[in-house]
Amino acid sequence: MNQLKVISFDGKLVTDSREVAEMTEKRHSDLIRDIDNYKNVLDQNANLRSEDFFIESNYSAGTGKRYKCYLLTRKGCDMVANKMTGQKGVLFTAEYVTRFEEMEKQQPKILSDKEQLMASMKLSIEHNEKIEQHDERITNLEETMRIDGAQEHTLNKKGKKVVMEALGGKSSPAYKSMAFKVFSAFWRDFKNHFEIPRYGDLPKKQFEEGLRFIGMWQPSTSLKIEIDETNNQQTLEGVI
Repeated sequence: MNQLKVISFDGKLVTDSREVAEMTEKRHSDLIRDIDNYKNVLDQNANLRSEDFFIESNYSAGTGKRYKCYLLTRKGCDMVANKMTGQKGVLFTAEYVTRFEEMEKQQPKILSDKEQLMASMKLSIEHNEKIEQHDERITNLEETMRIDGAQEHTLNKKGKKVVMEALGGKSSPAYKSMAFKVFSAFWRDFKNHFEIPRYGDLPKKQFEEGLRFIGMWQPSTSLKIEIDETNNQQTLEGVI
């Protein structure tokens, strides 16, 4: 008795009806007829699928003509073996059981639809968790990232311009006598507004807001009065 060949076909382990016929010393045409009868009975039962037992196929003879054959699953071999008696039936059963078990050990596990769905859901959840973790890291980075050197220079430059305008210009009396005081007041207001120890610690995401604050800054009422009085006093002294 030759060794039965078991192959993988469309996710199933099968053997060719020609192999079975040779092993059981049965004419292939007779085996095909028997399988056709088995299929007819199976197809009449809505709870059974004949394709789980026998898969119709064909092969080419030397003349180029194609002939019908079947691919038998393990269930199909069980059905054929159950109809056999004596030594041939025993030997055939032992052979196909052995070959199918060998191939099953070699094949990766075939997941059921439910297992495939669960595996897909698991992968999807893990993927979403990675995305969430990535987004969280980006958010944390955005929260903690500080302005760079160029942005710090821009704030400083715009701050100087606003303070100079508040003092009345670089040539004004107030600039000469009060520049340090007004600059200190400006940066104190800026740091207090954004709750930071130094203006260079401004969060990067608040850079535009920092520019708006500077553009809208005005000295306090008392400080503005002091600036005006200083500029007016110096002007009057120059007239006198």
